[in-house]
Amino acid sequence: MSEHPSLLKRIFHALTGQNAESAAMRESLEEVIEESERESAALSAQERVMLGNLLRFGELKVQDVMVPRADIIAVDENMKLSELVVMFRDLQHSRLPVYRETLDDPTGLVHVKDVLSQLSGVRDETYRLTPATIGQLRRPILFAPPSMRALDLLLKMQATHTHLALVIDEYGGTDGLVSIEDIIEEIVGDIADEHDEADVILKPDGDGVIADARMDLDDFKAQTGYDLGVEDIEQDIDSLGGLVTSLLGRVPQRGEIIAHPGGYEFQVLEADPRRVRRLRVKWPEKAE
Repeated sequence: MSEHPSLLKRIFHALTGQNAESAAMRESLEEVIEESERESAALSAQERVMLGNLLRFGELKVQDVMVPRADIIAVDENMKLSELVVMFRDLQHSRLPVYRETLDDPTGLVHVKDVLSQLSGVRDETYRLTPATIGQLRRPILFAPPSMRALDLLLKMQATHTHLALVIDEYGGTDGLVSIEDIIEEIVGDIADEHDEADVILKPDGDGVIADARMDLDDFKAQTGYDLGVEDIEQDIDSLGGLVTSLLGRVPQRGEIIAHPGGYEFQVLEADPRRVRRLRVKWPEKAE
């Protein structure tokens, strides 16, 4: 077997490395992407976005992809297993961080598979829990500083088979949380799992609607009759979340209100540092 790295690995290291060769490779690929956008459809829009994300991936830090502390959902190691089962059911998460007394004293993570393994009486459908504790089911969790490269954390996750990491600040406090999915999404975009709703549904709300930020603008127009397209925006915008981010020039925070040139008003109901998740769209006052 050849000891030389594969072409794919060499391209990956060139894209994410820091030396002169890597910089030259990134510049060449950027030119290819730009030329494709101008002259032909050699690369699809999705391929261009993914390559652009990959070009920027080597510059990302853990702090750029983490979920902030305020949004972390974790469990006390003294919680009863019956309560934890309900928590997993309601949250639809597969892993949760475990702490002792406060989130600044993390002790590991708990996996839903380990909790389900404690169920007995499955055959007679009584579903009893064995008297195990969260501490007995706890698995190791990774720790990372905010300044660590996201690529390095991804490689560490792959090497240790650990898909969750807590971000620890210089004083030893918990600053955020990163999953392997958070990192991968920086390259391939949002990953919808089997628990996400297949169809994005609008919910009437007074003089407007509540919508998932992933909703396509054409679908929004088809369902409401309102065209939210803005001619002055240069890049192609397909979703409600992308439109709001473009209008503001950055990813908005929860609670922010963004005005649309057509008189519409967007209120951000749910968001994280990387994307908008849910919006309230208010119709113009003249609209019926």
